[in-house]
Amino acid sequence: MSDETLPKLRRGWTTGACATAAVKAGLQIWWGGAVPSKVSITLPKGETPVFALSTVAQGDGWAEVGIEKDAGDDPDVTHGAIIKARVAASDGGVVFRAGEGVGIVTKPGLPIGVGEPAINPVPRAMMDEVVAEMAGEYGRMPDVEITVSVVNGAEIAKKTWNPRLGIEGGLSILGTTGVVRPFSCSAWIASIHRGIDVARAVGLTHVAGCTGATSERVVQQMFGLPGHAMLDMGDFAGGLLKYLSRHPIDRITIGGGIGKITKLAQGARDLHSKRSQVDFTALNEWVAADISGANTALEAVTIAPELAERVAQEALAQVKLILKDAQVKPDIVVIDRAGNVLAKAGR
Repeated sequence: MSDETLPKLRRGWTTGACATAAVKAGLQIWWGGAVPSKVSITLPKGETPVFALSTVAQGDGWAEVGIEKDAGDDPDVTHGAIIKARVAASDGGVVFRAGEGVGIVTKPGLPIGVGEPAINPVPRAMMDEVVAEMAGEYGRMPDVEITVSVVNGAEIAKKTWNPRLGIEGGLSILGTTGVVRPFSCSAWIASIHRGIDVARAVGLTHVAGCTGATSERVVQQMFGLPGHAMLDMGDFAGGLLKYLSRHPIDRITIGGGIGKITKLAQGARDLHSKRSQVDFTALNEWVAADISGANTALEAVTIAPELAERVAQEALAQVKLILKDAQVKPDIVVIDRAGNVLAKAGR
C-alpha cells in the first residue's frame, strides 16, 4: 500500500487545549449565567477546535466544566480522560491550582518550578489569554483561580514518565501547539529531554538509556541507579545522545538487547524495526564464522559468541561519534532476551 492510499490519521487535542476549553466554558457559565452546548478556543497556531462539554457543575461564585480528551488516532494514555477546570475568584490575577489527578512538581529541571501544579507554560498562557478575553467580554476583572483536575489522573499517571520526572500525584497538563499528532515521535523525545534536564538539575552524575524493560532492569540493578536516572530511551538512541551532547552528564550507560544494539553499532539512530534493520552481510565481516544465514542478531551470536563483544565495541564507537566532544563517558551493556549480559564495553 502506497503512502497515497494509506488512511489519513486523525489528529487530537492536548490536555492543555482541553483544560483551556473547560476554563472558557466555565467562565461563560460563571460570568455569563448560561451553559453553552459547546465551546471553541484559538490554539497557538490559529486553529479553532470546538469542544463538547462532558460535565458541568456550578455554585455560588464558581463553575466547573469537564472536557473529554480526544487524542485522535494517537495511542495516548490520556485519550478519553475527563479534563476539568474549576473557575472561581482569586485575590489577584490568574492563579493555578492542582486538583485531583493533576501532579505537583517535586524536582528541579522542568519548565515549572518545584511546588507548582504540573501545568506547563503554553497551557498556562492559553488559559491566561482566555481569562483576559472573557474578562473583556463580560466587563470583569481577570482575577481568576483555575483548578485543573483529571478524573482518575493519578492512576493514568502511573503509565507515564511523570513519577521519574518528579511529578507526583497525577498527570501533567501538556501541549505546545494544542494538537496531538498521531504516532508522533516528538512527544517521546521531548520526555527524554525533560528526563535529562531533571537529572542535571538534581545533580546526577550517571544516567542510563535502555531499549526496553528487561535491559532497563538489568542496567539499573547492575549500577544501583535510582529511578529518575533511567531515561526512557526506547528506540530513540539518537534523540537521547544528541541532546546529551549539548546538555552533558558525566556518564551514560546504553543498555539493550543484541538486536537493537547491533543496529546502533551499524550506525542506526532510530532502532525501531520499521525504520532500521540489521545488515547481516556487513555483520558477517565482524567474525570468523559464517553468520550470513542468521535471521536475527541473537541467532548470529549463538553461532559466533564473540560477536557480542564486537557489537558492544562498535556501538560504543557510534555513541562516542554522536556525543562528539561532550564531557560524557559512555558505556554499553548488551543482553539477551532473558536478561543475561552478553557483553559490555566502555567504562
